Amino acid sequence: MIVPVSHLSQRVNQRVQPFLAADVGGTHARVALVRAAGLRDVEVLAYRKFTCAEFGKLSELLRVFIEQDVTIPVHRCVIASAGQVIDDVIVNDNLAWRVSLTGLRDALDLDDVALLNDFEALGYAIDNIEESDTLLLCGPSVRCEGPVVVVGPGTGLGAAVRLSGPQGVHVLATEAGQMDLAPGTAREREVLARLAPTDGYVAYEKVLSGPGLLNLYNALCSLRGQAPRLDSPEAVTAAAEAGSDADAVEAQEMFCALLGSFVGNLTLAYMASGGVYLAGGVLPQIKRALRSSRFVDRFLNKGGMREFLLRVPIRLIEHGRHGVLGAAHWYLDGTQQGGAGPRALGEGTEA
Repeated sequence: MIVPVSHLSQRVNQRVQPFLAADVGGTHARVALVRAAGLRDVEVLAYRKFTCAEFGKLSELLRVFIEQDVTIPVHRCVIASAGQVIDDVIVNDNLAWRVSLTGLRDALDLDDVALLNDFEALGYAIDNIEESDTLLLCGPSVRCEGPVVVVGPGTGLGAAVRLSGPQGVHVLATEAGQMDLAPGTAREREVLARLAPTDGYVAYEKVLSGPGLLNLYNALCSLRGQAPRLDSPEAVTAAAEAGSDADAVEAQEMFCALLGSFVGNLTLAYMASGGVYLAGGVLPQIKRALRSSRFVDRFLNKGGMREFLLRVPIRLIEHGRHGVLGAAHWYLDGTQQGGAGPRALGEGTEA
């Protein structure tokens, strides 16, 4: 295929010009001004982490970054966000605002707004993660070939699958966190009954997230016939770490065990021989408890597939800038191939 010279010049210009890359979660948004550095690297020119609840709209948050941290005109933006785009609107219960991609583009006078899933972005960042910056929880210490699962609890429960082949890397975004919760012990079945007294649908995200940890704690207090004494995930974590509240300790232990089962299920679903990367905002805060918990036991407890799972490395990473860098890599790869472009732009009005 012959590409017109004008198109080639446009692509080169797109790669050279800095653009915004944002990783937007339910609690925090990480925003950077970035540009391509060579064929595969990304240079961060400015970076800041924001608390989403301090802003009425995503456009307001990005405008503050542009006005205070950026000294050049910016015309393009890529956003990594939990959820999916339906009719121009990002659909996710955990976001602080309703986000329309068209509205965002118009509010900030941007030429291009592109979107990908937040854990999809983490999948594209794997090559930039040094093994020395990770905590190996189980499995071999070397990188393995095959699909890679990226999963983690934060305000919600995200997951993606990274596939590598002759034509490069492709990451599949998933909504695995919305799968039905499957308890593995009698105690977990009791908790499920408290969460769904009418045998209704309960997603894994209902227990494997920051709010989910609090849900577990409240359910356990109810089973003991006691009123909850803690009112936030952070308070539950602190009490569990201090050993000052029996329900908090049990909630954190159950959280880790259920996470092990969930991660094992995803690993088998995608035969993720390349490994598992655990991210999200919750796990770094309970790193010690995770290592001493039944997480690994439950991950391996898959009958005859235990031998396969023993060969799968599981690493804990700090979320940090990885989502921003992964989004930037994805966007640059798209412009190099002809333009990533916005996904599903329509007639939305809010930003």
